[in-house]
Amino acid sequence: MTELTVSITDNAAIELKNIRVEENIAADKILRLGVKGGGCSGLSYILEFEEKTAFDEELTLNNVPVIIDKRQMMYLVGMELDYQYGLNNRGFIFNNPNAKTTCGCGTSFSA
Repeated sequence: MTELTVSITDNAAIELKNIRVEENIAADKILRLGVKGGGCSGLSYILEFEEKTAFDEELTLNNVPVIIDKRQMMYLVGMELDYQYGLNNRGFIFNNPNAKTTCGCGTSFSA
């Protein structure tokens, strides 16, 4: 397994488990962390439950099974996925040291 320094905070792990239960997500679906082209700054984050593919590395981060496309790892190394419950910043937060610029909503970046 490739050594990654991607992490998921306790708040994010709790929220991901809640989503899995609330949305009745099948057991064969694994959380995908990734990036795709698009968004205000050039790349957008992917946070979806999907089946594993041949290109994926499977990890367990804070007791959450995760898949990451090996071709996208360079954009995610060092990233922390957090979840905030505040009035101003409710939702998932991507703390990514690889992001040179980010958009105002925090869901897209340039590397």
